[in-house]
Amino acid sequence: MSKNFHTMYTLKDFQQIINKSIVREQVEKEPQALYDPINYTLKSGGKRIRPALVLLAHSLFSDDIQKAIKPAIGLEIFHNFTLLHDDIMDHAEIRRGIPAVHKKWDENTAILSGDAMLIKAYEYFLDMNSPNFRKILQVFNQTALEVCEGQQYDMEFEKRMDVTEKEYLRMIELKTSVLLAGALKIGALLGDADDRDANLLYEFGRNIGLAFQLQDDFLDVYGDERVFGKQIGGDIVSNKKTFLLIKAKELAGDEDLQSLDHWLQKKPVDRDEKIKAITSIYDNLRIKEITKEKILGLTQKALNLLDEVKVENAKKIELKNLAGKLINRNV
Repeated sequence: MSKNFHTMYTLKDFQQIINKSIVREQVEKEPQALYDPINYTLKSGGKRIRPALVLLAHSLFSDDIQKAIKPAIGLEIFHNFTLLHDDIMDHAEIRRGIPAVHKKWDENTAILSGDAMLIKAYEYFLDMNSPNFRKILQVFNQTALEVCEGQQYDMEFEKRMDVTEKEYLRMIELKTSVLLAGALKIGALLGDADDRDANLLYEFGRNIGLAFQLQDDFLDVYGDERVFGKQIGGDIVSNKKTFLLIKAKELAGDEDLQSLDHWLQKKPVDRDEKIKAITSIYDNLRIKEITKEKILGLTQKALNLLDEVKVENAKKIELKNLAGKLINRNV
C-alpha cells in the first residue's frame, strides 16, 4: 500500500515531518543575540499540533505534502512568537520545562526576537506556490490579529469579576481556537479545496478549540493528579475566570454566591481548604455535569461540520480521532 494513500498518514507522522523540517531550518545569521533565542525556542519542542493540522487538512485534498510544509512551519513560528511575548506578560519563568526566553536572556531580547519571529513566519508563507496565495495570507493575517485580541481580553478579564460566559467563550475562541481553525483552513486552501470545504474545516477547528480549552478548565478541578502530572486546583487558587467559575457565579443562589465571594476575596488562604470549598460549591451546582455537556456539545457540533466536508470518510478518520482524543484526554 503506498504512503500516498491518505489514511496512511497519521497526525503523529505529520508532527514528525514538521519536527525534522524545523531541525533543518536553523537560523544562522548575525547578530547571534537576536537569532539564538529563535533557534532555542523552535528546538524546545512542543506538540506541533498547529502545523500538523495544516498538513492534515492539506492531505484531505492533495497528496503533495511538500507544498504545505513551509507555510505549516510559518504558522508554528508565529505560534512560538506569541509564546515569547505571552511569557513576558504572564511573568512565566518556565516554558516546556526550560527557562523562558526572557529569563534565559532578558525581556528586551525576548521582545525583539519575538518580533523577528513574526517576520520570519511571513517569509515561510512567501514560499507558497498556490493560486490561493492571497486567500491564505488573509486567513493568516486575520488569525494573527485575533490571537492578539484574545490576549488583550484575557488581560482585561484578570481585573474583572463580572466576566460573562459569552465573553469568556469569545476570549478563548480568539486566544486558542482561531489558530487551530486557521491552520485547518490554510491547509485546505493549500490543497486547492473550495471555499465551502475550507470554511467547514475552519468551523470544525473553532469548535474543537473551544472544547479543548473547556476540557483544560475542567481537568484543573476534576482531573486525576496522577494522570494530570501536576497539582489540580491551580485555577481555583489563583481566582482564574474559567468556564466553571463563571457558570457557578451565574447559577449560584445567595448562600453559594456569598461563600464563593468569601473564598475569592480571602487572603491569606489555605490552598487545600479553598480548593475543597469551591469544588464543593461546584458540585452543589452541578458544574461538573454542565461543563462536560458543553464540551460534548461543541465536539458533536465539530464532528457534524466535518461530516459535511466533501471528501470520503476514510480521509477524515485522523481528524475524528483527534477530536476524540482532545476531549477524552486526562492531561
